[in-house]
Amino acid sequence: MRLIIALPDSIPLDREVSRVRAGGLNGSFTLLENHVDFVTLLRPGILSYEDENGEHMAAVNRGVLVKRGGEVRVSTLDAVTDRPLGSLREAVAERFTEEDEAEAKARQAVAKIEAGFLRRLVDLGAEQGE
Repeated sequence: MRLIIALPDSIPLDREVSRVRAGGLNGSFTLLENHVDFVTLLRPGILSYEDENGEHMAAVNRGVLVKRGGEVRVSTLDAVTDRPLGSLREAVAERFTEEDEAEAKARQAVAKIEAGFLRRLVDLGAEQGE
């Protein structure tokens, strides 16, 4: 079966495989060629796949996996592919931590905007009540 990992701007992996293992929101699973069609949300983690050269690993930062016929497509915002497990863990920690920090800063900014809006709304209500 064909495994394709797609990012918004590129396809870092497109190859023939005999097996795919991944972690969904409801637990881990293995897909083989004759597996029924399948759709699931992926949690951040390691996706492993096997081809004629052995087992390989990729890290995905959430996403959607769709198995349809002889094709498995993974759509994710970020992935690290074709690295040994040790360096894969390092790359994931570095890359995904940076993303998490950026998301946290964005949430903080939104919270400040919301708090400012609520303060102005309360002040406006107090002025009208006078």
